[in-house]
Amino acid sequence: MALQVVIGFGPAGAATAALLAGRGEQVRVISRSPKEDEPGLEHVALDAADQDALVEATEGAAAIYSCASPPYPRWATDWPPLQASICAAAEANDALLVSLGNLYGYGPVDGPLTENLPLAATGTKGRVRALLSEQLHAMHDEGRFRMVEVRASDFFGPGVTDGGHLAARVVPNVLREQKVQVFGDPDAPHSWSYIPDVARTLVAAGREEKAWGRTWHVPTGPPRSARVMVAMLCEAAGVAPVAVQRLSPTLLRAGALVSSMLRELREVRYQFDRPYVLDSRAAQEFFDIAPTKEKDQFAATVAWWRDRLATVS
Repeated sequence: MALQVVIGFGPAGAATAALLAGRGEQVRVISRSPKEDEPGLEHVALDAADQDALVEATEGAAAIYSCASPPYPRWATDWPPLQASICAAAEANDALLVSLGNLYGYGPVDGPLTENLPLAATGTKGRVRALLSEQLHAMHDEGRFRMVEVRASDFFGPGVTDGGHLAARVVPNVLREQKVQVFGDPDAPHSWSYIPDVARTLVAAGREEKAWGRTWHVPTGPPRSARVMVAMLCEAAGVAPVAVQRLSPTLLRAGALVSSMLRELREVRYQFDRPYVLDSRAAQEFFDIAPTKEKDQFAATVAWWRDRLATVS
């Protein structure tokens, strides 16, 4: 049984680690915060940007799943050393690197986002993600290590909290039957990648050698506007429909004066003010993975949030 290492224990990392463990793999999770070992999961606390420590912690790994992400406002400063450390670990241990990416590198695009589009972003965060992806593919082509990249749209589903646009600011309000405020145009079609489908794609990409050296989009359901998504959450929760409002641009500008997160969101506002549609047909056909049925996505998300709110209340 080969060692599988998951770096990062956010929603994607946790779901990937659980999926691997459920399939009988030996799984080691590396994250900053100390955690108790769980059945099938060994937890190691360290800063993944510490190259020497990470190389040692990943010794013997057959595959390294890169699911960590620096704090949003620090992408430009923290991502390059973090990825350099992860790449060094993969190279030193002759491990496959399965890297979780996103869609920022494409920049604004007219039409659906496909894997063969150029990484033409001009904003800071978009250029960071584009350069990181280009570096990974270059290292693979140079034979330094094997890699495969999986890109997802905005996360949705169990385990997604403060970092999700349809999470902590939305689902609790739905359950309390209160109005919801969303970023951008609430009626613009948008693709939402369901967290269990992100994990399924990462694991499938890590197991299929013919997939390596390429980029794949997470199998994602049809684009739905934030208004429609909220309505479907209400239906799953068995509550009356709630009002959906756009966050005031004036308030966002004022908030950006004191909040680094809101300042950073200005760069990606185009993703929410216009259609933002992910084309995942290539991965669906190659891996034979279909997106989870929407009814099941919403039921699981509502159930997870109900449990979470009951626990903290």
